[in-house]
Formats: sequence, C-alpha cells, structure tokens
Amino acid sequence: MARSALTMTAATFAATAALLLTACGGDGDESSPDDIKGAGTGAGNPSSSASTPGTADANRPDVSLPEDLKLVFDFQRPSDADQAAALEDAANYIRALDHGIAQQDPNDPAYQFYSTGGAEKYAKSQIEAWVKDGWTVTGDDRYFNASIDPVGEGKSVLVSFCRNQAKFYSKKVKTGKVNYTEENLDSYQKFSLLMSPSEASAAVWQARQIEVQGRVKECKG
Repeated sequence: MARSALTMTAATFAATAALLLTACGGDGDESSPDDIKGAGTGAGNPSSSASTPGTADANRPDVSLPEDLKLVFDFQRPSDADQAAALEDAANYIRALDHGIAQQDPNDPAYQFYSTGGAEKYAKSQIEAWVKDGWTVTGDDRYFNASIDPVGEGKSVLVSFCRNQAKFYSKKVKTGKVNYTEENLDSYQKFSLLMSPSEASAAVWQARQIEVQGRVKECKG
C-alpha cells in the first residue's frame, strides 16, 4: 500500500485556524470550517519511547498498539506545563489514530477523545481508508524536532514536528503480508496540529486542525 500525505499550504492552514479560533472565542470546536480532505493511506503509528498516555485523567482511552508496531516520539519536554500537556496529547492523537487502524475501527473512541473538528474528521477518514482496503500498520515510526507556538490570545498552540516513516509499513490484515518500501523523500513528512484544552477536561488537550506536508527536505536533513 503506497504511503500518501495530506498536503495543504501554510497560508490555507493559518486561515483555517484563524477562522476556527474566531468562531469559538479562541479555542475552536467541531462547528468550525474544515478545509481538510482525507488522504488514502498516510497515517501515523504509535508506541513511544518519550511520552506515554497521561494518567491524570482516569477516563483516558486505551491507545495501546500491537507488538509489531512501535512509535518513537523523540521530543524534549517543555518547561511550560501547558505546552508540555499539548505536546503529549498531540502524540496521543497520533497513537489514537494508529490504535483505530490496528483495531480496524473507524469509530474508535480513542481518536475521538483526543480530537475534534477537522482533526477528528481526518483521523476517521484515514482509518476508514485503511480498513476499506484491508490494511493495517506495522514497523517503526519516528517523530522528532517538535516546536510549539502560541496561536491567538487563548491557550491554543500550534504543535509541529517531523516524521520519518521509512520503516513504517502497511500489512494485509487477512494474509499478514507486509508491503516493504525503500526509504526516499516520501518517508519524510511534517505535521502541524492546532491544539487546545478540551471543553470536557482542562487536563486533556485536543487536536482541532491538522496539516500534513509530504516530501519535506528539512525533516530529512
């Protein structure tokens, strides 16, 4: 299964984020404009050596993954508590997306817990595409070079990071056959997630919008 990347210009993403924040008084919600279209197969995969799912909220969903799937988040924890929470739950969103693929469940509660608006729609469309084509995920996936920037006057932040999916592969659910691919520029992507505190719990941050850029040379270097 060929990898694919969701692409959107920085200007479009910034405009979408601005509209979302304006409509919601600074934090955004599911009623905001959504210009993001689901891609066919490009998804994240979870199992990290850095942050792990938070335990402060006992109601956090299971985002565990199969033993043959490993996610590495090579992030430095910010000193600011809000930024640290936003970064951790951005990673949890990626974990949750892959949990849905592994479970073959487009309605998996994990990604719904960690996202809303465009980011929730993106996750669902990704999972649906993998399930429809009979694929799941396997291998190692690495995320690194994270940055966090304030957005507007509220608590929302833009979390960005690189991805190296060179050793991340698709696998047929029925046969277990792995579709191995060679490392190339398609292996390197850049994710940008608009994160803000959940309305249900200030301890949980949700992804509200997402941009995924493919073939990012700066992430390869």
